[in-house]
Amino acid sequence: MADMYTQRLSIALFVMTFGLELCLVSTSAELQRFNQPLKDDGSLSFLVIGDWGRRGSFNQSQVAVQMGRVGEKLGIDFVVSTGDNFYDNGLTSVQDNAFDESFTKIYNAKSLQKQWYSVLGNHDYRGNVLAQLSHHLKAIDSRWVCLRSFIVNAGLAELFFVDTTPFVKSYFIEPEGHRYDWRGIGSRKAYITGLTQDLDMALKKSSAKWKIVVGHHGIRSIGHHGDTKELVENLLPVLQANNVDFYMNGHDHCLEHIADTQSPLQFLTSGAGSKAWRGDVKDRNRGGLKFYYDGQGFMSVQLNTNDTQIAFYDVLGNIIHTWHTTKALHQSS
Repeated sequence: MADMYTQRLSIALFVMTFGLELCLVSTSAELQRFNQPLKDDGSLSFLVIGDWGRRGSFNQSQVAVQMGRVGEKLGIDFVVSTGDNFYDNGLTSVQDNAFDESFTKIYNAKSLQKQWYSVLGNHDYRGNVLAQLSHHLKAIDSRWVCLRSFIVNAGLAELFFVDTTPFVKSYFIEPEGHRYDWRGIGSRKAYITGLTQDLDMALKKSSAKWKIVVGHHGIRSIGHHGDTKELVENLLPVLQANNVDFYMNGHDHCLEHIADTQSPLQFLTSGAGSKAWRGDVKDRNRGGLKFYYDGQGFMSVQLNTNDTQIAFYDVLGNIIHTWHTTKALHQSS
């Protein structure tokens, strides 16, 4: 009798433990969140840079100098990196001196000593992905925050960082001689499905005034790579359905602004942190195009309760495009 009781108790404990593990698995799918404080006046400002890590070459250092100046003028709260953080093939390990030579030593202005929120690009996936995601890098430079997908909650705005490289099918079936580090991805289809569901859920729960999604690959672009069809099919409907204000990306080495023709969504490309591809422009899909520049530069974003001011800067720090929108009135200019 005692043995039967013990057996039943063991089974019950197993079921409870197994159920708890299932709950833990389901809740762990939620995107990790970071809290970002606002300024005392309730506003927020940040810079956006992508495709930069070339040990200072291809004007990376010159762009960094101008970022420092604009960052000081605006009193930025943080920096967003849209991926391809280290060329040509990511980092080899957490001891790779490319981290110091392409990041710490380059972005050394006082105003840039703020948190850097970064996503992975396709070139980062060609290296040791786990090294670039490692907490050891934050011990080397405390500014560094890089995850596959995560959320930055600033109250006024929420930024949803999305790992877009696994969406692109050609990286799996036609890698063109490159080796991609797919550790942690597993099934591509399951990864994409899970991530889009997690993003959709997080966007639906968000009460932020401004919703911003950040990825590496462009949804809409007239640059070298053009539109990313997998994102048009899988990601764009989620953004449109959840009233996302901005999608910010890199990948194409340019500065670009395209308005969605079916929603208020604005596509903003900032992938000009170092090497630029002058003259490499697609003639197709120009609907909604507001601005395109195929030189080096970066972007700034200033937010308050009702207004957003977007500005693009060239390598000399000149403002070459601005855009303003008023949330309360749903008007833009």
